[in-house]
Amino acid sequence: MNIFYLLIGVSLLGALVFLALFIWAVKDKQFDDDKTPPIRMLFDDEPAEENKNDNTENK
Repeated sequence: MNIFYLLIGVSLLGALVFLALFIWAVKDKQFDDDKTPPIRMLFDDEPAEENKNDNTENK
């Protein structure tokens, strides 16, 4: 029966830690960008440069 008290205490401590981290993230304004995520998929990724490290030249 004593293990239940320990498990409840550890669970509450973990929940409070995650709640504190969430509140910190909200106050740090990490969730303020509402416009970019829906349109981000419409932009193409930049193409990778091919043969960037290829140092062979035609002689």
